[in-house]
This record gives sequence, structure tokens and C-alpha cells, in this order.
Amino acid sequence: MIDLDDGTYTAVVDSIEDGLATIFYERTGEDVASELRDATDLPETGRHADALFTVDVSDGEVVEWTYQPADTEERQEAAQDRFDQLSSRPPSDDDAE
Repeated sequence: MIDLDDGTYTAVVDSIEDGLATIFYERTGEDVASELRDATDLPETGRHADALFTVDVSDGEVVEWTYQPADTEERQEAAQDRFDQLSSRPPSDDDAE
């Protein structure tokens, strides 16, 4: 059981290790909870790191998981873009010569 009010959330799979998924729950872009859950509880198509789901919570339990493949891809591309921007070094004074 997770400490979430009833309603709809975005769930993000952070990682899956040794059969356990680390999941962060978001609402309006804010992290509101996290949990370790057996990876087999997730729909098979979303059993990977960075998978995004829309979840419905009732009485502290996730009652429905809906995998969002387009949102997953979009978030992965945005993260890669941020990484690429951070990893490109600014020109040094020596490069200007």
C-alpha cells in the first residue's frame, strides 16, 4: 500500500533490479511518493526503466496501470537532449586561436 490519495497519477519506473521496480509517482509534475514493487505487477510492455504509466489509485492501491509509450519516448528524448547539452563543453580560449 502506498501513501497516495485516491485519483490519477503519473508513475515513472526508475529502475528494475532483482525483480523489483522502483517507481516514483507524480501529480502535476511534482514527485509525491515512491515505492518498490514486484516488476511482474506492471504491464509487460512497460517493464523497463523510464517507462511512464497513468495510474488510478483507490484506497491506497494502484487499481489500473496504463502504459504511455509516446510519453515514455518523449521523456527519454528530452532527457537525452539535456544530457547532450550538459556534456558538450563550452569553447575554451585556446579553441578561439
